[in-house]
Amino acid sequence: MSVALTNGRVLLEDGLAEKRCVLLSGGRILDIVAPSDRRVRRAERYDLRGQLLLPGFIDSQVNGGGGVLFNDAPSVESIRAIGRAHRRFGTTGFLPTLISADLDVVARAIAAVCSAIEAGVPGVLGIHIEGPFLNVARKGVHDPAKLRELGPSALGLLTSLRGGRTLVTLAPEMTTPQMIEKLVAAGVVVSAGHTNATYAQICTALRHGLSGFTHLFNAMSQLTAREPGAVGAALDDPTSWCGIIVDGEHTDPVALRIALRCKTHDRFMLVTDAMPSVGTDNDSFELQGRRISVRGTACLDEDGRLAGTNIDMASCVRNAISMLGLSLPEAVRMASRGPAEFLGLAHDTGRIAPGLRADLALADDALNVLETWIAGRSSKDGDGR
Repeated sequence: MSVALTNGRVLLEDGLAEKRCVLLSGGRILDIVAPSDRRVRRAERYDLRGQLLLPGFIDSQVNGGGGVLFNDAPSVESIRAIGRAHRRFGTTGFLPTLISADLDVVARAIAAVCSAIEAGVPGVLGIHIEGPFLNVARKGVHDPAKLRELGPSALGLLTSLRGGRTLVTLAPEMTTPQMIEKLVAAGVVVSAGHTNATYAQICTALRHGLSGFTHLFNAMSQLTAREPGAVGAALDDPTSWCGIIVDGEHTDPVALRIALRCKTHDRFMLVTDAMPSVGTDNDSFELQGRRISVRGTACLDEDGRLAGTNIDMASCVRNAISMLGLSLPEAVRMASRGPAEFLGLAHDTGRIAPGLRADLALADDALNVLETWIAGRSSKDGDGR
């Protein structure tokens, strides 16, 4: 039997729509119709009570949540716990993210994601392998002992995931343009991050298939008067995607507002870079043997360096509106359709449109998430709030 979500304010491509019902069937959006449509009368009706019905959020950088760090326990149950923690805040699709580790750990993480997808763990879309192919000069909190160049021997491992998307963050100067090209040809999405590359090196990588920039401005060569660096290349290239952390800590909102004037807004996407404290009251956690303190939305190591965030995607959307001056539709797009397009999943999710998977978030005007649906299944039925 189909389900009719009624009496909501539905965020469609052309803005918020009232007096529209969203019909769900078989885990997908069957249609968007007027309340008088006869299919609504035949369906099981669910009253949204005037709240906002949004596309579910997609987060391509989730290191942890619910007290779990993916690096510590790359397993199906860890992925399930992380997904459950973030689902409470509207995230209906995510990439468990592995911080630079030895290749045997990378292999275990890929196997865990493969098993999670096969087991139908709600929300898992693939894996984000952030390192170890990074530049030590821009390591951030990544363990320098784990960092290495990317050569042909790792190609089989990085392209081994089946049934989901693989995103690899690398420093282009730590590999060759030909390796980037081979990864992309095998279906891997390649993003530049933790890189000290020159503008010219980034442009070469872009010509060979690089399509994204991981946490723009952070851990990358900066835009200067005589060397535009990775930041300059990211803002100069009109088609690549920029992940941004809008927490008020990683990047000054003024810098982000300037960035938004450099290329179209549909080439920016929100990421959380979330750590295990999200969804908990924990004030610290361990990261590869180091104590990380949680202070508000910031996570800091003993030297005061940022180590991911303690922020959820709903908060990032709120911040994009309040700090960057974006409209609700623009901010939500950066958390839904944007990342779906970046990952090559826009044919399946990221919007409220007929034929797409029913990945939805119900929120009040303050963007407090009340309920979510993943493939048409409500969080009230389990695996989330």
